[in-house]
Amino acid sequence: MKWDALEDEPCSLARTVAVIGDRWSLLILRECFLRIRRFDVFQASLGITRHLLADRLKKLVRFGVLRRIPYQESPKRYEYILTQKGLDLYPIIMSIVHWGNIHMVDSRGRPMLHEHKNCGRMFDPVMVCSECGEPLTAKAVHVHPGPGARRSSPVHAKAQTPSRRTVRSG
Repeated sequence: MKWDALEDEPCSLARTVAVIGDRWSLLILRECFLRIRRFDVFQASLGITRHLLADRLKKLVRFGVLRRIPYQESPKRYEYILTQKGLDLYPIIMSIVHWGNIHMVDSRGRPMLHEHKNCGRMFDPVMVCSECGEPLTAKAVHVHPGPGARRSSPVHAKAQTPSRRTVRSG
């Protein structure tokens, strides 16, 4: 796999990494979800160079994650707004935040708390099965090749070996 060709790989994770797989893109998305929209505010908040910020914003716009909307004519300036495709990244960002809240906090505790507007309570994100609603864990999921899988993928090879009965503990 070539780093600059990830978007062409027949793998959803590789294609996603092509879009958000560097620290600056993830941090820009964090700022977007915190309702930051303007170049100068991104730069001040992140401490990123103008060139690097412009490059990452351009990439997120090219992939349809953000859209650029003018808010000033002279000089022309833009806001960067999450598209639906960008908003659909929220569970990914929240999963990373949750992992950090569990494994990377210091003695002061979590740097941010998240409140669900509907019920007014602080929450932790949970990934659940779309079919039955049960929480998902790595050990409770089987992966099968989909129609877009490459024939030589490890998932294809595993799918063609005799099946073994999976025993769930707990």
